[in-house]
Amino acid sequence: MSTLTEVASGYRAGRTLPLRVELIRQLKRRRTLVMGAILALLPVVLLIAFAVGGDPGGRNSQVSLMDTATASGANFAAVNLFVSAGFLLVVPVALFCGDTVAAEANWSSLRYLLAAPVPRARLLWSKLAVALGMSLAAMVLLPVVALAVGTAAYGWGPLQIPTGGALDTGTAAQRLLIAVGYLFVSQLVTAALAFWLSTKTDAPLGAVGGAVGLTIVGNVLDAVTALGDWRDFLPAHWQFAWADAVQPHLEWSGMIQGAAVSVTYALILSALAFRGFARKDIVS
Repeated sequence: MSTLTEVASGYRAGRTLPLRVELIRQLKRRRTLVMGAILALLPVVLLIAFAVGGDPGGRNSQVSLMDTATASGANFAAVNLFVSAGFLLVVPVALFCGDTVAAEANWSSLRYLLAAPVPRARLLWSKLAVALGMSLAAMVLLPVVALAVGTAAYGWGPLQIPTGGALDTGTAAQRLLIAVGYLFVSQLVTAALAFWLSTKTDAPLGAVGGAVGLTIVGNVLDAVTALGDWRDFLPAHWQFAWADAVQPHLEWSGMIQGAAVSVTYALILSALAFRGFARKDIVS
């Protein structure tokens, strides 16, 4: 009896499933390495595409961000964000957040974690924190690699703005940092949706695919102009608001509205995940 008492008295719920342990577990997984490789290779693929296709500018009378891709390393990094923000960056967020709990259930290890005993709320917080951290790392990895590749290929210089003017290198770096920060916040709704689905199923692909699929549906609905102002409530409507950060004068209004919509949905979905998981009968 004394042994049991000593074990119970030394138990601390906050020390179960440390973030460091969960982070190491997730970093060692193959899907993490594959996703990191894909994001790191995208700038190289675009570099080859521009080398094969030639100068992207001068094809029509309207100059876009894509037309300035080869102007400098900063422009190349901004273009990488532009081509990946709509879909590619959604995938790692949905993967890391949608796979985290469902994979444990799929491996039949979830009940053993809870029997450790790891409190259910503690388990969810640990997994969500690590998943969000890895999602942020994925979003940082892409522009950092793109900036390095672009600088090596096109040189270090100011960020040329399609509408005219340029941002010096220091300002450009700050603006790109703001853009990445906004992209992360805007993807919180996808993260929360994937995480909620992950607590509802033991099929990781179902949670990941469901989050990606609903994100695509949101993009389709945003293209329906007949919805009018209702589109303002769609997270997809604000996915490119980060472009306001790479303008001569930084404009915050679009990013603030987009962040508010994303955070609101994320809080609701996260609350549903914690509430549902607390009452769920864990059998796997």
